[in-house]
Amino acid sequence: MRLGIAITLFWLFIALFSPLLQIIGVLQDPTELLSNMPREAPSISHLLGTDIRGYDVLSRTLIGSQAALKVVFLSTIFSLVIGVPSGLISGYLGGKLDKFLMFLMDTIYTIPGLLLSVTLSFILGKGIVNIAIAVSIAYVPQYYRIIRNHTNSIKNQLFIEAAQAIGATPRTILYRYLFLNVIQNVPVVFTLNAADAILVLGGLGFLGLGLPEEVAEWGHDLKEALPSLSTGIWWTTLFPGLAMTSMVVGLSLIGEGISEIFIPSLRNENK
Repeated sequence: MRLGIAITLFWLFIALFSPLLQIIGVLQDPTELLSNMPREAPSISHLLGTDIRGYDVLSRTLIGSQAALKVVFLSTIFSLVIGVPSGLISGYLGGKLDKFLMFLMDTIYTIPGLLLSVTLSFILGKGIVNIAIAVSIAYVPQYYRIIRNHTNSIKNQLFIEAAQAIGATPRTILYRYLFLNVIQNVPVVFTLNAADAILVLGGLGFLGLGLPEEVAEWGHDLKEALPSLSTGIWWTTLFPGLAMTSMVVGLSLIGEGISEIFIPSLRNENK
């Protein structure tokens, strides 16, 4: 978990301060191509080389972390905002509303996440917010099912019945008594979904359905670099791929650590 936090903080630091590094001249403009030789090998002038269009690979790789973290943050927040309240309401109220939401979420859950994201991104178009929405829809059922099942299991316990007896409204019971008791496993799903969102964003960029071409994004850069790989130009695929892999590993390690904190049996097994 500590290693995962260190990796994630590194990329967060890069994403926050890469514009400053660009202003002071340490990093080149990731959209500048006319002043660079295409397919230039790593050298002193370009530490990670240039790609087929003449973009500086170092600046594209580092500044690409901004797009990744923006999509990760927005997509996970969108899915939380929809999945958690709907799970609470469905589990507590039950009835026809519960059956309808269960049917809807199960229907979404049966569709492969990448396929759903590809379809929605094609409909919504390119852009940070549009891609975040397309990615987030696949994660909503996960939050819904976790919260709904936990709510359904504890809504008949004595402290809930006591709150009902003293006249607490359903809204008060949901957000004062139930919410904090069913939210414990959400951080685990949150970090794992964040790692998956990076891969989905990379897949959309690779298919040409991600962000606009002028935005530095790892999946798009890998798509541009793939034809050159067979000619021995390895640096244009290696470094964006390593960046994506390291961020995914960092978030996954955080998720594994959080799961051991909230589920002590896993910690005992790993010992």
